[in-house]
Amino acid sequence: MRHCLCLLWLSTAAAVCAAEDNSPLLLQKPALSRTQIVFVYAGDLWSVPRDGGEAIRLTVGAGVETNPVFSPDGTQIAFTGEYDGDVDVFVMPASGGVPKRLTFHPGEDEAVGWTPDGKQVLFRSARNSYSYFDRLFTAPVAGGFPTEVPLPMAQQGSFSPDGSRMAYVPNSQWQEAWKRYRGGQTTPIWIATLSSGRIEKIPRDNSNDFNPMWVGDTIYFLSDRNGPVSLFSYDTHTKQVKQELENHELDLKSASIGPDGIVYEQFGSLHLYDLKSGTAKQVNVRIAGDLQELREHIVNVSKRLQNAHISPTGARAVFQARGEILTVPAEKGDARNLTNTTAVMERDPAWSPDGKTIAYFSDESGEYALHIREQNGAGEVKKISLGAGFYFSPRWSPDSKKLAYRDNHLSIWYLDLEQKKPVKVDQDIYWTFGGPPPVWSPDSRWLAYEKRLPSHLNAIYLYSIGDAKHTQITDGMSDARSPVFDKDGKYLFFTASTDSGPSLEPDIHSFTRPVTRSVYLVVLAKGQSSPLAPESDEEKPAEEKKAADKKEEADQKPAAAKETNEKGLEKTVVVIDFDNIGQRILSLPLPARRYVGLQIGKPGELYALEAPAPAPGVEFSLTVHRFDLKKRKSDLGPSGVRFFEISQNGEKMLYRQGDRWFIKAPKPMTSGAPGPQPPGGADGDEGLLKTDGLEVRVDPRAEWKQIYHEVWRVERDFFYDPGYHGLDLAAAEKKYRPYLANIASRKDLNYLFKEMLGELTVGHLFIAGGDSPEVKRVQTGLVGADYKIENGRYRFARIYNGENWNPELKAPLTQPGVNVVAGEYLLAVSGRELLATDNVYSLFEETAGKQLVLKVGPDPSGANAREVTVVPVPSEARLRNLAWIEDNRRKVDQLTGGRVAYVYMPDTAFGGYTNFTRYFFAQVGKDAVIVDERFNGGGALATDIVELLQRKMLSLVATLDGTDEVQPQGAIFGPKVMIINEFAGSGGETLCLGTSIAQVSAN
Repeated sequence: MRHCLCLLWLSTAAAVCAAEDNSPLLLQKPALSRTQIVFVYAGDLWSVPRDGGEAIRLTVGAGVETNPVFSPDGTQIAFTGEYDGDVDVFVMPASGGVPKRLTFHPGEDEAVGWTPDGKQVLFRSARNSYSYFDRLFTAPVAGGFPTEVPLPMAQQGSFSPDGSRMAYVPNSQWQEAWKRYRGGQTTPIWIATLSSGRIEKIPRDNSNDFNPMWVGDTIYFLSDRNGPVSLFSYDTHTKQVKQELENHELDLKSASIGPDGIVYEQFGSLHLYDLKSGTAKQVNVRIAGDLQELREHIVNVSKRLQNAHISPTGARAVFQARGEILTVPAEKGDARNLTNTTAVMERDPAWSPDGKTIAYFSDESGEYALHIREQNGAGEVKKISLGAGFYFSPRWSPDSKKLAYRDNHLSIWYLDLEQKKPVKVDQDIYWTFGGPPPVWSPDSRWLAYEKRLPSHLNAIYLYSIGDAKHTQITDGMSDARSPVFDKDGKYLFFTASTDSGPSLEPDIHSFTRPVTRSVYLVVLAKGQSSPLAPESDEEKPAEEKKAADKKEEADQKPAAAKETNEKGLEKTVVVIDFDNIGQRILSLPLPARRYVGLQIGKPGELYALEAPAPAPGVEFSLTVHRFDLKKRKSDLGPSGVRFFEISQNGEKMLYRQGDRWFIKAPKPMTSGAPGPQPPGGADGDEGLLKTDGLEVRVDPRAEWKQIYHEVWRVERDFFYDPGYHGLDLAAAEKKYRPYLANIASRKDLNYLFKEMLGELTVGHLFIAGGDSPEVKRVQTGLVGADYKIENGRYRFARIYNGENWNPELKAPLTQPGVNVVAGEYLLAVSGRELLATDNVYSLFEETAGKQLVLKVGPDPSGANAREVTVVPVPSEARLRNLAWIEDNRRKVDQLTGGRVAYVYMPDTAFGGYTNFTRYFFAQVGKDAVIVDERFNGGGALATDIVELLQRKMLSLVATLDGTDEVQPQGAIFGPKVMIINEFAGSGGETLCLGTSIAQVSAN
């Protein structure tokens, strides 16, 4: 699928999309007034008369404008927009006009409704939340500080006519389009009395009820309680639920009430429901406009280059970018687009060793096939069908006659280009995406590859092309990876680790377990001497020296038979003796490191690529180690690079530094202790490729058609259930295909994907990404505080503490020398006076990470005020979450007299590892523990946490002085309680299930 890229917009845009051919339009989130309907299409707001007709565009912002809601009198529209660098709430006249911004917080603020008097706009935001959930607020249309609606959490809401009560949806869903969903995040509608907090629940049987609309004594809403989502009502007096519309087709997605009617979106069309007659009719809409995202345009792809390779001699580099295959010269000439097929996806280019051709996978036929074309783009393309599926990492044989590759079903294949018949080499036993590519021997007669064993460790295998037989050559007692043949065919190099086993488990501690690998070689022929045999310098007479030199020269030749090629030139034949091959595995004198790959340069020259372990804030980078087998010496090549590949002849290297690419010759091997080479050398631009101007032409409609088909192929070839949960994929693809015709933005395309893939009824199916018009972001700063309005001023209601030693948890107002406390007033920001009629966040635009001066003091008049310098942060989310955790911990400590530990698990990934390690072991010795995983974001399976909680006391260590020491030490042996809610992700759910299955309670 195409990837998200920055667009280079042309100076003009003109495109037309009409519904005259009766193809459906994805008109979304309609709102109704007495005379008009406003809806969202292509990321803009449009208006059409209630009876339908020609739509008029109301907004043209670069970002998305959505969630329109008419004011009670129909004169104004509140909506969500991205005009000023954030997602905020705006209002404008119903006929269109300049939008007025109401919210300024850097978090997302989304319009929901209005107060009955039309003076305030209801919106949702996570600005004050301690985790990822929304609350409702009202913002005065006249301007000023928003007021929080007194509900713990809420996603949607509608006021009663007198404003004293609210029908609201308390929770969101991670996958809104998951059809027939009946899990923990189903959405109820509750009726809250705002003055008392009393709750009344609309009757339901775990259905998804949403979009409440309160008029008179009736609450209308959407629900899937009787099948596809339809319109229902709830009588607040009789307490009865009634289905207002029968629906046996597509779901109703959204609805809005207005004078005498309800306008609703049934996926792909708008309808108007008459409240008096109880009947509905379709509203026909025609769209005509300059829809900018539909225009063919040029895209710069310099920051989206993938699957890079260097040509055999380093003259050029080849890249995949936005479904095209591009080559770029090392020095002279221009870049070439070899494919120029915006309607086709090409991926995974590979340059043939003879330098003549480039192979890649293309879905031109509707399925991926192997395409081979001349490296200069001339001539006919050779096309070889591989069958339905996805394919990865093509690798040429050295004779340029065969290609090896992997598929999506864990198999390794090779293809003889003359016979054009794929041959299956082997198949892995555990799923992985793609997998490391196989490598060829110098004579093109062997393949080496890694394969997982039942232990989950990898072993090295060799496959004979002639015998069609594979053989395991490592014993499986280490995790062996990254095989590569040397140029002469005498040795096979690989890496192996004996400490990686625990890191392969899908648990939390796997993220941080240190793994080291050493580099080994296999002497392939039993008659070949060791390249690491003991050496000794001895004085020899001249005749003996000549004989020794001849012997050394002979030793350097391959221990293999010799053949001649079609040109009569001698070539190597690799000889492999499997008998007792394990005794011919030798360790190279390279330091143990976290090696992630090996490459071969010139004969006897090995490159080992080291990468740091994944961790928050750690960017992927490579340090290149080089080893000369003849000299038995090593040094360090480029470091801090994001990609590295040595050319086939070993003369040039391609590497990436940031978003810049270089082709350079490796430096001569250093003498003495190895040291890292900075990538740029003395001249930072030496060898720099001209990739910054790489551009391709894009036809969005053609791309979207390709993406649409590929999405269904992805599900066909990767979905875990071969029965697809009972869904006929071909029929579903045909059913939703008509919606493609009038898609006018990438976000609308994603909306289509969410709806159609919801038919699979499965979790972990998330849709995101793709091109959208670039919106300039303005980073508003925050100081870590809650505010309240008193005496015409802003007063600090709470100051959030942080961990000021932790760069990610700095609290601006508690820094040494600042010392702002709750109860003080915020009087001015950077010299601008702040009053209650202002929106405090509007004074902090573009201040995140920058110094500014606040005027604070104990008196609203400004008496005894002082000025402090602070550095606002871009988000308070971590500070608020920390405050919630610490409040909980202190409360547990207080209520239990310090006997019970409290541990919060924000996820089952790095955050969960950090929190559990910090809070659990710091409270060892307490009598019990509460593990709180509400709002757990998921991640790994966390079986190791279950095992830690299961620990039983095994022994005591008695000493003369001091307290006896319990073994194991890192355990709490008393009662254990786990708290979970509907917002725990899959890893959190699995952790809770695991503790239940393991019967973790008291040990």
